[in-house]
Amino acid sequence: MTQTTSGPLHGEQTAALEARVAALDRALAVGGDRLAPTVAERVAATVDSVRQRLALGVDHTVVALVGGTGSGKSSLFNAICRLDFADVGVRRPTTSEVTACVWGDDGGPLLDWLGVVPDRRIERESLLDGESEAPLRGLVLLDLPDHDSIEPEHREVVDRLLPQADLLAWVVDPQKYADDALHTGYLRRLVGHEASMVVVLNQVDTVPPDVRPALFADVENLLVDDGLTGVPVREASARTGEGVDALRELLATVVSSRSLAAQRASAELNDAAALLAAEVAAREPAPSVLSVTEVVDRLSAAIGLPAVAARVGSAVRGRSAAPPGFGTVQEDAVELARSSWLDAVTAGLPRRWSLDIASRVASTAEMRLAVTDALTQLTLSARRSVLARALTVAAVLLGGAAVLVGAVAVGGAMGPGEANPWAPAGAVALLLAAVVAGLAAAAARRSAARRREARVLQEGRTALENVARARLAVPTEAVLAEHRTVRELAAAAQG
Repeated sequence: MTQTTSGPLHGEQTAALEARVAALDRALAVGGDRLAPTVAERVAATVDSVRQRLALGVDHTVVALVGGTGSGKSSLFNAICRLDFADVGVRRPTTSEVTACVWGDDGGPLLDWLGVVPDRRIERESLLDGESEAPLRGLVLLDLPDHDSIEPEHREVVDRLLPQADLLAWVVDPQKYADDALHTGYLRRLVGHEASMVVVLNQVDTVPPDVRPALFADVENLLVDDGLTGVPVREASARTGEGVDALRELLATVVSSRSLAAQRASAELNDAAALLAAEVAAREPAPSVLSVTEVVDRLSAAIGLPAVAARVGSAVRGRSAAPPGFGTVQEDAVELARSSWLDAVTAGLPRRWSLDIASRVASTAEMRLAVTDALTQLTLSARRSVLARALTVAAVLLGGAAVLVGAVAVGGAMGPGEANPWAPAGAVALLLAAVVAGLAAAAARRSAARRREARVLQEGRTALENVARARLAVPTEAVLAEHRTVRELAAAAQG
């Protein structure tokens, strides 16, 4: 990231972080009460904190000098700044105010956010400096109150500002570097944040040169005992200037690298995204799991749909009277179909999401009522086939004509007159036609019965499917779509 002196930068890095913040914010809104309250609170706090920092820009690097009484921290602050600004000596232990030095301009909004009062701020660069201070441009150096002060408000200020700093510079002196208040109260709690820390052994001018290596090694060993590995240790003397230039070079390297503010924001967003990811499943149920076919099969069997359709077909064939309607829909059968559905679609989902699906789909009573209403809309009439009826009439008429012609043929043969040679053949032809019409009528009745039976089955299953889709599948799909949204947003928020 290129540093400027014309205001907070909002380039690609900031835009990427803002997109991740927006993803977390959206995930919180969509997830709602399906997210554990503690997780939602922590993620919301991260969103608010990072958003505030991004609003200030992530071009500034905040370095806090933290030390105990007598460590010479404020003198070191002045030496790094090359100004005599921070309070030292007698006045120092009496103030809980934070002193800040900013390299570059436009640090006001950030210092307001950090709670640094205006008269405790100084802007380091000026026209007189030229480019001599350019390597530290973008640095905000804070001189915090003594962390071991007897005044409780001093420690409150320290505790409030430590999480806001991008780099913590712990200033210790040769006499109190092993102070338990420092190691137990602070350092041991920062395991895992070694990359954002440096320890400065100040006042080395008071230690003989031949003793310094052992003292330096002792400080490093104490850090290892605290569980901190890889924390750089530097030596300095605010009085003689020894090590101060090296510290300035270290800070310049930090400032010139990728913004620590951005790194911290990214890490915080990663942690928040991981918390959200743990609140959802790795994937949603497969589309086949959402099929309502099994529900329809269970309900069809429960209401006796195949048997009712068969009786309708029988009535159409003329073998039975008009079929009865459906019986009472049994609640336990509906409950079984509903619970089986829920077990299938919620398998593998976190408990809160499963409970939300169960609350959104229809209850057993609602399902039973919907099924009953759907069945009342079905047509169960057993109207006979018009074609079969016409063929039956034709068969009767042809049969009657065959009898009449046959009687005429018999009478002619027995009478005194000449017999009609075509009468017997006509009677036989009419009789055959009557038989064919009768057979055709029977076939038409069977065909009509099959079609009507299949139609009742199809209409019944369609009605049940509509109930299952509307009462079970649609609400479930809505919840799963929200689950997918939260899962994808959590993934997008990962760095």
